[in-house]
Amino acid sequence: MPSKHSQTSNKPTDSKVQKLVILFIFEKMAIPISEDTLLDICSAENEWLPYMECKQYLSELIDTNLLYNVPKSGLLNITQDGVSCLSLFYTRIPSSLRDEISDYVNENRMRFKKRQSYFCDYSKNSDGSYTVIMRINTEYSTLMELKLVVASPQHARYIYKSWVDKASSTYAMLHDSLLE
Repeated sequence: MPSKHSQTSNKPTDSKVQKLVILFIFEKMAIPISEDTLLDICSAENEWLPYMECKQYLSELIDTNLLYNVPKSGLLNITQDGVSCLSLFYTRIPSSLRDEISDYVNENRMRFKKRQSYFCDYSKNSDGSYTVIMRINTEYSTLMELKLVVASPQHARYIYKSWVDKASSTYAMLHDSLLE
């Protein structure tokens, strides 16, 4: 569902402008983000770029060293060359779209940062139980990883849904308890 920010009239159609939009988002986010997060921002939550074009341009920006893969993190970030390129050509992005992106990023940066820092997933085991994997990531490494086996899919889903809100306090409780 598009957010209140999406306006199809702001959707750029020129491939160069679309690539600049991606660079602009990375610069405004000011944190490394995953490919999935970028695709959500550009295509699912807003209608700034079509999904397949966004994927293609992301790959091209990495190939041309305007974006890079942050080692051991699965995240992407803008390179200094990307920043320089954007500074030269950002005015090609319509000012109304730049404003819309800036507003969106200001409102949502912390949500995306949390989502990337606090990873959770679950899978069904052969015995019918479920393994829930919970992780707290820093920009360059995993700070903590927990694997918990639960009996039901309901328990797995509950942990999955509540991890983002409880990760920080869980880490603090474990840390304090183990260091007593």
